Amino acid sequence: MSHDGLGPRAVMRSVTFLTATVLAVPLLAACGSDDEAGKPLAAQDIATAGRARVADGGTLHWAVDDVPETFNSFQADADAATNRVAQAVLPAMYRLDAAGRPRRDPDYLESAKVVDTEPKQVVLYRLDQQAVWSDGREIGAADFAAQWRALSGKDSAYWTARNAGYDRIEKVERGRNDLEVRVTFARPYADWRSLFSPLYPKDVMGTPDAFNDGARRKLKVTAGPFALQKVDRKAKTVTLARNPRWWGRPAKLSEIVLTAVPREDRASALAAGKLDLAEVDPADARRIETAAKGSAGADASAPGAAEGTGAARKSGKSEHSGKADPSEESGTTDEEQQPDDEKKTDGDKTDDDKKTDGDQKTDGDKSDGEKKSDDGDSDEESTDGKASRAAAAKDASRDLEVRRSLEPAYTQLALNGSEGPLADERVRRAVARALDRKELAKLVLRPLGLPAEPVGSHLALSGQAAYADNSGALGGQDTAEARALLGDAGWVPGGRVDEEKTEKAAGGEGEKSDRGAKSSSSPKAGKKDDSDGDDEGTYIVGEDDKGRRASAGDGKDQRSGHDGRHLAQDGRPWVGRELSQGGMAGAYAPKGTAAPKGTAAPAGSASGVLAKDGKALNLRFVLPSGEGSETLRAVAERISSMLVKVGIRTQITKVSEASYFKDHIASGQYDLALYSWPASAFPATDARPIYAKPVPAADGSLTVEQNYTRVGTDQVDQLFDRAVATLDEDEARDLLRKADSRIWAAAGSIPLYQRPQLVAARKDLVNAGAFGFGTPVYEDMGFLKKGAVRDAASPSQK
Repeated sequence: MSHDGLGPRAVMRSVTFLTATVLAVPLLAACGSDDEAGKPLAAQDIATAGRARVADGGTLHWAVDDVPETFNSFQADADAATNRVAQAVLPAMYRLDAAGRPRRDPDYLESAKVVDTEPKQVVLYRLDQQAVWSDGREIGAADFAAQWRALSGKDSAYWTARNAGYDRIEKVERGRNDLEVRVTFARPYADWRSLFSPLYPKDVMGTPDAFNDGARRKLKVTAGPFALQKVDRKAKTVTLARNPRWWGRPAKLSEIVLTAVPREDRASALAAGKLDLAEVDPADARRIETAAKGSAGADASAPGAAEGTGAARKSGKSEHSGKADPSEESGTTDEEQQPDDEKKTDGDKTDDDKKTDGDQKTDGDKSDGEKKSDDGDSDEESTDGKASRAAAAKDASRDLEVRRSLEPAYTQLALNGSEGPLADERVRRAVARALDRKELAKLVLRPLGLPAEPVGSHLALSGQAAYADNSGALGGQDTAEARALLGDAGWVPGGRVDEEKTEKAAGGEGEKSDRGAKSSSSPKAGKKDDSDGDDEGTYIVGEDDKGRRASAGDGKDQRSGHDGRHLAQDGRPWVGRELSQGGMAGAYAPKGTAAPKGTAAPAGSASGVLAKDGKALNLRFVLPSGEGSETLRAVAERISSMLVKVGIRTQITKVSEASYFKDHIASGQYDLALYSWPASAFPATDARPIYAKPVPAADGSLTVEQNYTRVGTDQVDQLFDRAVATLDEDEARDLLRKADSRIWAAAGSIPLYQRPQLVAARKDLVNAGAFGFGTPVYEDMGFLKKGAVRDAASPSQK
């Protein structure tokens, strides 16, 4: 995620919000007991086993996407692997439990509580008396103070990615003894538990030079069950070894080797015994499960095949997956059918058309003897040798299983309220009322055997304290109400539609100059092989249903990815490396502004087409291209078919994955888009930038923080401000639920479903897998002793 240089900011123009005036919000008093939070929809699937059954020693080979560019979690280029290392080697005052709620870590913290509220809030930390850094120095106030100064935002020499919460601290000092740390806040801060997790030693935080460069390539001083032993960038590995100074329960594993493995290579690496644990594509998950049952490899691309994935992440291209954008989702529907056979992709082929999985090796998977040379020397290898290796891989796969849960993140439909038809709140609400969110959740999650429930909150997920289903503030699927809202906004069926010259849409990056806008009425519309990463173009859903049928029945392997970075405590977006923490380009436009250039519209008028002021109601639906985004496109097609029923056409435009966020979402070059956000344990802090009302900067541009829909209200901002400043947890929860009701009512973003998580693991590996909300307990991970069995309640054994 590059975090800077997103282009010039647009000039703000005024718009009147209906939310604060004519709109009645039925669930505005969304108060209630903690029971409304419910339970997580899916449990952790980590093959639990008591420590007495876990062998001492062994090395866990765990796949990551990249070797970290930095080991400093507070820098802008920190990633999922950075956080994984930090969790294993650094102190954290609080960690998340299986329900996504912060819990005190007793290995570091004996107690932490607010001891004063007047005249200032004071939090007193009592540290474990055995807690020491790996160099033997006690963990203490000096480390807390150094981290506060580095992250307070007062010294620009520190290259920090954020300062949320630390900017509210007035001072940090030693208490009555070395084990006590007193933190005094200049302003009350409800989310004080989010601070000092992770905690770095003063050696890293003490000076700008140490902060900026000292922990990028190494961590000399640590204080966790493991220590950073070696970083081999050539071999793409990070080795963590037991910390001999660790005072807690000893780590069962001797080493954890984090290995950067592209997603398309993980199945073969698992089968070859090179990996023990890895998030995998659903197609690979299906093959692993088939092999574990002793079956010959089934066609993972058949209709209804389990298609899904865990966290969004970078990856290379493969037969069933591509380089994943952070917004990519997984899943397919059991209702989908195969498209025309005129143009088969690998995902459409039958078993007779395809090679078996054992024969489909890339050069990166083959040994030197397997690789084909230019002069054909590869023919020297015998068929028996290939069969032997395939059989060995299949046998190894029988020792693997797939563990599944739901990520602490959800996918939303974003509606850009800055210009065009969606600047009118009535049109946004009509879009939302046209959607059957339950159907969309089933489309993605049901094939994976996961609960297919739509998400009811923008600020939390089921099981978290702030969760309550506040979607009633907007209302459920109602075609008649959607049409009425559109009529009230002036969009009438059969109205005059002026002919308009077709240009590139949504930034135009995905268009070729001679293509124009490709209508789905064309015989070939929607049938181009989407597995081609260069398949970038535009077609309109709503002129007829050909394009919709072709895409919805594409039957190809679906996958998604999501980077599991920064799930909580830092408020950064769940969007890969393209986005920045600060203000983004974008502007509000008055209601009724014509759709931007590049929105194709048919000449004349047509029955069922909604029009206003000579413009057809045609929304730009921008999606990333490439194999890794097939499920996003399937979801988009299903949404488009729902919108057609109320008279809204969508112009689906595919753009390169590299530019999707930077050039389209962050810069506001879209009407509709799909991407994901994490569900933080501290939404008063972390969610505010996502839903804050955009404000004009001194130069006349618009600062949107991370609110890429450009939809916000003063009331929502005020509720967030009150929630983050109260020390009454019940009051804070109720204020957040009220804020969520108003966010629903404004209809800038529509939560759809919680993201799936699939992890392949050795069957004898325990206390590791699909962690869901919970922070991994690294010291408990390991391999079963001979003859030992794991807990029978493990979801992967059901």
